[in-house]
Amino acid sequence: MNEELLRLINDFRKDRRLLSLDEAATKQAVVLRILKILGWDPFNVDEVYPEYSVGGRRVDYALRHKGRNMVFIEVKKVNEDLEKHQEQLLNYSFQEGVKLGILTNGISWWFYLPLREGSWEQRKFYTIEIYDQESKEITKKFEEFLSKENVISGKAIENAENLYKSKQRQHLIEETLPKAWEKIITEPDERLVELLADTTEKLCGYKPDSEIVEQFLLTKVSITQTEEKEISTHMQLPSRQISRLPSYIGKSIVAFTFKGTRYPVRSWKEMLIKITNLMLYAHREQFYKVLNLVGRKRPYFTRNPNELRAPERINNTEIYVETNLNANSIVKLSKRIIELFGYKEDDLSIEIR
Repeated sequence: MNEELLRLINDFRKDRRLLSLDEAATKQAVVLRILKILGWDPFNVDEVYPEYSVGGRRVDYALRHKGRNMVFIEVKKVNEDLEKHQEQLLNYSFQEGVKLGILTNGISWWFYLPLREGSWEQRKFYTIEIYDQESKEITKKFEEFLSKENVISGKAIENAENLYKSKQRQHLIEETLPKAWEKIITEPDERLVELLADTTEKLCGYKPDSEIVEQFLLTKVSITQTEEKEISTHMQLPSRQISRLPSYIGKSIVAFTFKGTRYPVRSWKEMLIKITNLMLYAHREQFYKVLNLVGRKRPYFTRNPNELRAPERINNTEIYVETNLNANSIVKLSKRIIELFGYKEDDLSIEIR
């Protein structure tokens, strides 16, 4: 293990001043120091090329070897929302055929395989969080993915691909879920299921899908009246909203009825698609209104599939719907969809088993 890098990571974890750094200071105090310890020469533009031009725009750093771009790194200030810059980084990388891309604010490091198929979120294979993960694990992953030796030899890409496919991903998610739950209870926020998934990613580098989180909540968590009151107070939500959360968790849908007509379905996703199509056929001229339905971090409907984790194209349109949602979210979204076109929440009923 790189002891010098381990000491630096430990120093970062103790230094909360990082939270106040702007972009330029983050580059100098964090990014370049890490690169130097990993074997890159920040003073040699043949290795670390700053403000590298790509199609008339610039990526913050290109790590190069023998005239070839090996890694693109895009740096933002600490409080910047990294999700807004995924498209920018991956477009740079795709244009230049760069196999490894990194988006960071100095504290969070998002690692991508830009040339893989899928949405931006699907191409992100690992996350490092300086303040949340263990120092030794952080050091190990930086070495695996970003050391000069591994990047030049191709071992970094091999490590990334192996990690992406590894069965360890599932195991580590299940191992980290209880820790993520404890963190949420002590630092509450809104939208429990999505927050639990996000926190799990911060702790172990992997983000579980909604179904995994639902199953965890069903089998491992029992919200007591005391906990419910505490969560409601901290999240500033009425307690009935918390108690309603697990109402469809772990249950299978049989059918739904809309305006007196029963529609058998085999999954929650199928219900969402069916309701969306019903609105399309009945309100084609006004269907664009669904583009106004947005969640806390991303839209539910969009013309750009890269903005969604699991996009599904709606028949005969250029609009996509997010399908990576838990059962409760799908029910809630379905009711929002029909209300958007003037129907009442009571016009929709659901049969479960």
